[in-house]
Formats: sequence, C-alpha cells, structure tokens
Amino acid sequence: MSKKVLIVGGGFAGVWGALAAARLLDQQGKTPADVEVTLVSPDPALHIRPRLYEPAPETMSAPLLPLLDTIGVRFVAGSVAQIRTGAQEVDLIATDGGKLRLPYDRLLLTTGSKLFRPPVPGLEEHAFSVDQLADAIALDRHLAGLAALPDTPARNTVVVVGGGFTGLEVATELPLRLRKVLGAGAKISVILVDTGEVGAGLGVNPRPAILEALESLGVQCLGGSGVASIDAGGVVTASGQRIDAATVIWTAGMRASSLAAQVSSSLDPLGRVEVTPDLRVVGADHVFAAGDVARALTDDQGHYALMSCQHAIFMGRFGGHNAVADLLGLPTLAYRQLFYATCLDLGEWGAVYTEGWDRQVKLTAAAGKDRKREINTVWIYPPAPDRAAALAAGDPMFTFG
Repeated sequence: MSKKVLIVGGGFAGVWGALAAARLLDQQGKTPADVEVTLVSPDPALHIRPRLYEPAPETMSAPLLPLLDTIGVRFVAGSVAQIRTGAQEVDLIATDGGKLRLPYDRLLLTTGSKLFRPPVPGLEEHAFSVDQLADAIALDRHLAGLAALPDTPARNTVVVVGGGFTGLEVATELPLRLRKVLGAGAKISVILVDTGEVGAGLGVNPRPAILEALESLGVQCLGGSGVASIDAGGVVTASGQRIDAATVIWTAGMRASSLAAQVSSSLDPLGRVEVTPDLRVVGADHVFAAGDVARALTDDQGHYALMSCQHAIFMGRFGGHNAVADLLGLPTLAYRQLFYATCLDLGEWGAVYTEGWDRQVKLTAAAGKDRKREINTVWIYPPAPDRAAALAAGDPMFTFG
C-alpha cells in the first residue's frame, strides 16, 4: 500500500505545499502508488484572500482541480473536525455531508487563520469584514444596496475598525467604491478607528506615505480609542463617542486556526504552533505546519514569519518538501526566507512598497500601485496547470523576479 501525505488546508501554504510535495516525489521517481499526496479543503479553489478588500470579491479565486490533477495530488472536499496525532488519522466532514476518516504517514497542517472577533457587543450581528470570501461578498452586496437607502449622513458613513494592514487597504479603497455606488456628489465619510496610532504597526518609514494617502483621500483617523459596542446604526467608541454609520467593517486582528491546538499544546498568543527549523511541530514528529498556523523563524536575526500570503507561500514549499523528505528518509531543509517586502494598497493615491524588516520605502504612489497590481494579479496566483511549470513553482528555493 502507498504511504500517505495529508495536507490539511487549501490556502496559500497548502497549495504551494502540494506543489513542493509533488516536486520532490517526481525528482525521486515516485508515483502515487508509492506515495499518495492528498489535499483536504472545503472548496477546490484557492481564495485570493489578500484581494478581498477589492470590489467583485466573487472573482477572487483560482480553481485547483486542474492544477492538482496535473501534479498527481488527490483532492478531498471537506473540513477536518478532529486530528489524532497518536493514531495518525483525521476525521473530516465532507462537503456533501458525509463523514470520512483519513490515515496519514505525514501530515502538513496549513489551515491558516481567521479574523479575531472579541466579545464586543453587537460585533457578530452588525459588523462586516473581508476575512473570508463569503464575508467579502456580503460586504460588497451591502455597499451596493446603500443607494436604495435614504440619503443621510449615516448612510454615507463607513467605520473601519483596525488601523493595520487590512484596515488601511479597506479604508483607502472605500472612497472610490462608495462614489461609484452613491454618486460623485455624495458627501462620503470614511472613519478609521484604532486603539493606537493608525498605521503605526507598519513602522516609521512608510508612515509618511500612509498619512499622505489618508489625507488626500479624506479618510478620517480616530486613534487611541477602541470600539465599545456596535449596533445597527453605528458604533460607540471606548471613550463614549457615538458615530452613526450604516456600515461598520471589523479588521482588528487575526488568530490561527483552532486545529493548531489539536496537534500541539505549545501555542503562542496568536494560537500558532511552535515548530522546529524544518517546520516540524514540536512534540508531534509526524506533523509539519506552515503558513498562519506556524510560529517559524525566517532568519537568524530573530524575525518570525507573519500571517501573510508572502510567508505562507514560501513556508508551504518548505513544509511540503520536508513532509515528503522525512517520509522517504531524505534530509529535510531548514525554512529560511531572507527577503521580506510589503506592498500596501492605498486606494486611488497608489501604494507604498517596502523592503526589509525595517521597511525601507522603495516605491510609492503610482509606481507602488503598479507593483501592487503585479503582486495581486500574478505573484500570489498558483501556476497554470502545466506539469513542468507547476513542479518548478514548488521549489523551496524559488524566488520571484
């Protein structure tokens, strides 16, 4: 019987993990009869989550079945409910409602993260998000429906909670989106609320460009105050200020998939598992983790991977490669990702592109926007279903450019 490598999660880390696993098996002359690689995910598509702040989110996905078929990876549609590391098997609920039990010889956990929703009164009932595809579609439909409401300041006001990367991209995209819905003459108000200084978490170097973009777009910043409650008509801040708004969008914080806690009790404050340099879960010899569920060092300078598709893609390659290498008795590779860059979309103003952990600004405004389009439409999409190109994309040493 064939050995089994199971990849749980069809996001960026899982897809590139599958590419890397298939690549190493091909190099070793192994077929599915020798080692079967299975990817488990609810939907046979990669949702391009970094683009869900854009209009038309229903178009932000890439089909996976043609690619997986090309590289000989089996796909199972379902969600894992239980991982039993002792028995080396998982229980899952299939998308069609059935229940399955899948054994594994090596497991790669890549189930990503979800938006952190603290117990703020009214958050679950009244706030939108761009966390998952369904969330972004619901927000898009809500924004489109604003034009049918009476023209009031509340209708024309959007409160975005969270001044980090996602909050900034959402807030700076909104003025154009709202004008397209409400008309060029509508008096639009976008208010960005954060417990600290808006954008401070991105560092001092890109901050001037961020502040310039916010000012030019008319986005108001309310820093130093969280949100105490949310209702159908707006929000109340922690300082007691009432903001009437028909739309509240929550972007404040992420947490790793709850499945991480099933493979390890050693979790960081974000719920990520501790891993060894080759991405093996500490205390679970046959389990590897990559992407948002793994707390992994990227270099020898003490920098840990962030919850981002950039790190997930690269980490996924190492995770898929190492799961197969370990199964075949080959040396594993220490995950290293020495190049780090960010590209923050800032709506009509453009974007700011930085390199290095100190975020040295390299491109801004229109030039930054061109780089952002390239990243969002080319770099983060899986390869075409061409076997040679797909396997090459799974190389852990692959770099863009």
